[in-house]
Amino acid sequence: MRYHFKYTKEGSMYWAKCVELDSCFTQGKTLDDLKENMREALNLYLDEPSNSKAEFAPPMKIVKGRNIVAVSVDPKIAFAHNLRHFRTSRGLTQKEAAQRLGFKNLFSYQRLEFSKTANPELMTLAKIKELFPEFDLDEVVGQ
Repeated sequence: MRYHFKYTKEGSMYWAKCVELDSCFTQGKTLDDLKENMREALNLYLDEPSNSKAEFAPPMKIVKGRNIVAVSVDPKIAFAHNLRHFRTSRGLTQKEAAQRLGFKNLFSYQRLEFSKTANPELMTLAKIKELFPEFDLDEVVGQ
């Protein structure tokens, strides 16, 4: 999962703003600092609490222009974000999703929508793919 930043240089500083997420921006003293800060800012921006109702615009596949950088989202954050997106787009509660995936308790499912604990087993991934066929694992782990 990659979002795009457009950066500019003003004086001795670099500034960047995420193209898809209006309020996500950062700065850096060097271009290398800026690239590191873009990744950190993006991950912090997308890493919402699991009980949040915030929905973020999906990344665009291609963004053309000068000074555009594609920034990868941490896979755990991308996984939790995408799982919550597909669940809410189907109008399912966490409890309903947990039941449809065959979880014995709600907490086991909730751990998947929280980036700090999102670490699904292979069988869980297979069940998620069955419930949400459009869930793209390549997008989650792609660099």
